Formats: sequence, structure tokens, C-alpha cells
Amino acid sequence: QVQLVESGGGLVQAGDSLRLSCAASGSIFSIMGWYRQVPGNERELVAIITSTGYTNYADSVKGRFTVSADNVNKMVFLQMNSLKPEDTAVYYCYAFNSIRAYWGQGTQVTVSS
Repeated sequence: QVQLVESGGGLVQAGDSLRLSCAASGSIFSIMGWYRQVPGNERELVAIITSTGYTNYADSVKGRFTVSADNVNKMVFLQMNSLKPEDTAVYYCYAFNSIRAYWGQGTQVTVSS
């Protein structure tokens, strides 16, 4: 059974940093990463990383966020620096194992101005 368990969300002020972590189990994943969603909006890509180390970022977070992975322990991280109020969202861990995508339960990130 595949499980993705996120941690690290919270309430911070604009300009602060946060680090999200996601622990995966139950499969071997070729792609892992993070999406986010604001109520009333579609879920959007934040950053992904492949098992070979290729990364892709949303334009809105380039230069501020860094995605990384520990493939041995099946973990993915999102270092978020210079946070802005518009980064406020529920952040979801994402993993793909060549058959289907899986999602974590989500962790709230709130950035106050």
C-alpha cells in the first residue's frame, strides 16, 4: 500500500523560510515532488524531481524554492525561502511510479504579510 506522509507546514511571516518533508512507502517512484492548491483554484505544480535528478519548477517559485530527494529513504523535500503571502496554500506531496500518481494528505502553509 502506497503512503505519502507530509510534514513541515505552518504559519510564517513574509520573507521567512519553511522546509516541507514527505516520506513515501509502498512503491518505487520515478518522479516525486510538490503541488499546491488554494480553495477555489486548481491544484498547481510547485516543483518535481525525477529519480535521475532532473528538476522542474513553477515560474512563481524559481529562485526561492528548492526541491530535493533522498532516493534511498524515499523522501522528498521542499525548501521554501523568501516566502510571500501568495504562497499560502495547502501543499501536497506527489509521487509517480510509472503506473499512476499518488498524493499525500496535504499540509497547510500560511504566509502572513
